[in-house]
Amino acid sequence: MDIVAELILIRHGQSTSNVAFPEADAAGRADSGLTGRDADVELTDLGVKQAEAVGGWLAALSPGRVPEVVVTSPYRRARQTWRIAAEVSGLGLPEPATDDRLVDRLMGDLEMMTRTAITERYPDEHGRSEQAGAYHYRPPNGESFGDIAERLDAFLTDLNRDHAGLRVAVVAHDAVVLMMRYVIEGLDWDALAAVEREGRVLNASITRFEGTSGRLVLDRYNAVDHLPA
Repeated sequence: MDIVAELILIRHGQSTSNVAFPEADAAGRADSGLTGRDADVELTDLGVKQAEAVGGWLAALSPGRVPEVVVTSPYRRARQTWRIAAEVSGLGLPEPATDDRLVDRLMGDLEMMTRTAITERYPDEHGRSEQAGAYHYRPPNGESFGDIAERLDAFLTDLNRDHAGLRVAVVAHDAVVLMMRYVIEGLDWDALAAVEREGRVLNASITRFEGTSGRLVLDRYNAVDHLPA
């Protein structure tokens, strides 16, 4: 089957929720201080600098490595990351498309809620999560990691069909980057857990799959050497 020549996965830069929720959870607060939808969360000042560093990484690529197709999550933080990176790169990069299948994990009724707020309003959910396991737990009206895998599998099928032989960049979320490995490499849940134990997917990290051999092969994962110390 024809496939893309290269697949670059970029996680968005640090967002306001990446800061607010860990702080609220550590303090046991029910209120994160953020309002609105997860889709509208913006980058922090550090996240902007990280996006600029991605732009520097793009600028340093040889002409034969520059992305020919760009697809982002429709979420604001992902679109913002690519816009900044593209501007800083100074390259004539293609206009990005968005795809709803690249959204972050959908948390349903628990969206934008701290751990304390979930415990207060949905006291049974911790037990449900423990019983189901991290990858199989589905929040009320949300999705499990298996659900993410299904939508990404469909996305990759379309991507390979529509852009075979081209270099593609995808800008999305940590759950998307992680589950792309699950789908592309055919991992099982134990192998995925081993990947997670190596460390979480970092903001503005770059993961690359090489496809010129006729199948996508992992070249680098969760790399941040382009970011300032």
